[in-house]
Parts: sequence; C-alpha cells; structure tokens
Amino acid sequence: MALRIALSAMALALAIPPMAIAQDRPVFSSDAIRADISFLADDLLEGRDGGTRGYDIAARYVAARFTALGLEQVVPDSWYQPVSLAVAKLDKNNSTGLTIDGKRFDNGGDVAIGAFGREPKQSFEAGAVFVGYGLRSDREKIDDYAGLDLKGKWAVALSGSPVGMPSEIGAHLAAEKTRAAQQAGVIGLITIPSPTMLARTPWERLQERASDPSVGWVQPDGQLYVRTPGIRGSAYANGAAAEALLAGSGRTLAAVRAEAGKKGGRPKGFALKPLVRIDRTSSVTHAPSSNVLAVLPGSDPALAKEYVLLMAHLDHVGVKPDTPGKDKIYNGAMDNASGIATMLAVAKAFAESGARPKRSILFAAVTAEEDGLLGSQYLAKNMVLPAGGKLVGVVNLDMPILTYDFQDVVAFGAEHSTLGPIVERAAKSEGIALSADPISAEGLFTRSDHYRFVEEGVPSVFLISGFAGPGKAAFEHFLKTDYHKPSDQIDLPFHWEAAAKFARVNYAIAREIADAAEAPRWYEGDFFGDAFAPGEAKAAKP
Repeated sequence: MALRIALSAMALALAIPPMAIAQDRPVFSSDAIRADISFLADDLLEGRDGGTRGYDIAARYVAARFTALGLEQVVPDSWYQPVSLAVAKLDKNNSTGLTIDGKRFDNGGDVAIGAFGREPKQSFEAGAVFVGYGLRSDREKIDDYAGLDLKGKWAVALSGSPVGMPSEIGAHLAAEKTRAAQQAGVIGLITIPSPTMLARTPWERLQERASDPSVGWVQPDGQLYVRTPGIRGSAYANGAAAEALLAGSGRTLAAVRAEAGKKGGRPKGFALKPLVRIDRTSSVTHAPSSNVLAVLPGSDPALAKEYVLLMAHLDHVGVKPDTPGKDKIYNGAMDNASGIATMLAVAKAFAESGARPKRSILFAAVTAEEDGLLGSQYLAKNMVLPAGGKLVGVVNLDMPILTYDFQDVVAFGAEHSTLGPIVERAAKSEGIALSADPISAEGLFTRSDHYRFVEEGVPSVFLISGFAGPGKAAFEHFLKTDYHKPSDQIDLPFHWEAAAKFARVNYAIAREIADAAEAPRWYEGDFFGDAFAPGEAKAAKP
C-alpha cells in the first residue's frame, strides 16, 4: 500500500503541468508541495537516514525534480556530490567507561560516552583540571584556560555558556569548546551538565544520545575529517561521577552548579586531584551518501559568478527498532520534507520565471544534518562552484512548522548582515512581519546547516514560521509531541496554503539577493563577521 501511495505522489509531482507565472508574482501550488512532502515522508523511504537506501530513494526523487525543471548539473555529469560517511558504534559488551581515582563508572550510568571512530580500541589515563565553562575568545576577552596547566590532561567543563551571555555568541563559543581545549594542550574533554542544560535536556536523554552511532565524513584523500585531532577523549559526567572528579578540590558539584546558575555566574578553574582513565571500544563502518545539487545560471555576465545557495537537509533519523509501539519509522514530514518541498517550489518558480536571476542560484539537498550538519559541512569544505565562482549568501530551510496560517517569520541570523532587511521586505510583501528570535536561549542560529557556511565567512539566514497568533502554541506542541518521533508524518494537520505562502516568502528573499546590485555583507562589528570574515568589506549597521 505504501509503495502505491508513494509512486502516486511521485507521479503527481513530476506530472504537474507548467504554470503560467507572472514575472513579478509567481504562483505556488500547495498541491505540488503536498505531493513532495507526501512522497518524501512515506514509509517506503524508512525515515531517510543518511547512508541508507531510503535516503538514496529520496535523493533520486530530488534529482528527478531538478531534471524536470531544466536545471543544470554543477557536479560534472551528475546531480550528486558523493559524501562518504564513517559510522562508529560502541561495543555492546559495555567495555566503555571512566575510571576516576580508581573507581569505575560504566557508560550509561553516571557517565555518558559516545563511540569514537579514530581510535576503535582506546584506553588512556591522565590528570584533570576544572576549567569553568571552558570558553575562549579574544574578541570577547574570555579565556577560561588562563593560568591553568592543561598540557596532556583532561579538561572538565560545564556545558553551555554563562547565564545572560548573548545566546548566539554563547552557542558559538560553546560549540568551539573542543577547539579551545585543543589550543590549551588538552587531550580529553569531560562535560558536566549545567543547570540550564539539565532543565532543557534530562540526563536520561543525554545517556540515550551517547548510545547513538557517532558519524563523521571522509575527506577526498580517504582520511576522516577531524576539526580537533588533538582531542582523543570526550564524555559527560553527572551525579557520583562528577562528584568524584571534584573530590579533594575543596569545591562541591552543588556549589559549582549554584554559582553557574546565577546570571553572569562564571566558576573559575582549578586543578583536580584524581587521575581519569577512559576505556572505549568502537567499530567503524562506511556508508556512501550524497548531497543533491543543481544550479540555475545567472543572466548578468558581471554577476553570474556570484552564487546564492538555497538549501535544505534531505535526511531524517531513519528507523529505530527500540521505539515503543508499532511504528518504528521516523518519517520526518515536517523535519525536513517540508524544507525540501519549499526549496523545490522555489526552484520551480525560478525555472519558470520569465526573468532569469542576475546571480546564479545553487540548490542543495544535503545529507546527514541529523548526524551533526555533516553534508553541509562537506559541501562548505568541498565547494563545487566553477573556477572564479563565489558563494555570497545562504538561505536555509529547516523544519518550518506548517500547521497554521503564520503571521510572521523568524530569520535566525538576520541581525548579523544585510540579509536582514531583505528578509523583512520579503515578509512585508506577503503581509507578514519579521520577528525577533523568540527562543534565543536555544541558540538555533548555530544549530542548522547554514552555520557551516557562516563558519566559512558567508552571510546566512535560517527561516522558520513565526510565533505570532497561534504560532507559539503550534511550535511548542510540535516540539513536545512530534519532533523526532514517528508521529512527524503526513497525517499531521498541515495548513497547505501556509506552506505555499512560506515558499513565496523564500522565493522573494532569494530573488532579491540574486538581483541586488550588491552582494550581502556582514555588519561592522558583528561577532560572526569579525570571527569568520575578518578581511571582507562590512556594511554599517542600521
């Protein structure tokens, strides 16, 4: 039955006749968006986990849609950019754990340790130092490692960033902890969950995540890509294990967490007494996957070598046999078949427009977002543009909540560059508002695929439907009830006209970026522009 439904959806999507589209006001078909989501979220695709047959079927579907739209291949003679994934899994015999001052803590109890692909059989011991939050930034005048001897030792750090730190800066610095640790000579990083983290993610959930496979990508030279090769070990410690790390230091876990729980609280670093040993056994397999890429060449000879990237992740989390109940398939209708369907709708509008954009548009359906933004990172590090081509802006589409007629949009990253006013004008053209980030504590700007291009210095935005009117309730209901659950499937109460409206907004954004006289620029003094594009010309912030 699933096969017949899926093939019917594919036939419908590919057989929709060309529409007569006004140059300045394309028509977006909610039925076409529905058809795309219906196919991509069908049981036949088994949750589209990167490196699986289900994902490959989805990739073939997107490539077929690119072909039907008359787009061009940017990879020579192919719609696909191969991405080889390395999948590490822990040994099932529970040989993994931490030994702290001679006391063993098995994985899954008060420690949570994931698989490690670079050293399948691992055991080493070293001293340890508590480093507060473990943050380092010259620009923000932060160095939690100052005055501490870390060479060849474990760093023990609180998760996240201090309460009250600007959320996006804090999220970025937290994501850079392993790099800061490596710079200090650290060989392993143990994280103690902060009060803020435990309020958002219970310890039981962190334990579950540690049991998931650890996935990386293989470089063209055959070596596993590693950002921090000096860091050999990592773990979370809670409860008795965290207390054991602090034993004899004069500080207790409760006292450290109490200080960290206050606004601006910044526990200072200090040496720890125990030696810490990690034991871990992992197995590694390789799974071929791919990004699906297409290009619409620009019409202006002076601007056609500048590219605007419109991107969405094609993968979801696959099949989980241990899931309670009968349904084990995580279909990912909202996350992120909706983003792919939006991208395809925008690609169709561009392809059928009477006016080709001045800049070129690169369309990308990327793999392994759910494994750590891997497909987008591979693309960012192995860009496929022709000689002389330059990526100037990114619009990312990831899990818009399309169960209500949204009255506003949120564009994470809009305040950092001249993309902000472009998004605001596009929203206004649809009679909706551009709203500030309503969940800034989540640091979402750093948690989706566009961020891999921010790290390469490219101004980027990530759009979702907003919280005005029924939006907040709809968003929170989806996160609580359906996010990363089998219920994220086509029978959710989609508002299909809202889906078409979301596509119209994103088309207007991409169209203005592509036709503007000037490429997007970071604002002067912006943290991310300064960090990742220090040599690029900046714009004055309004």
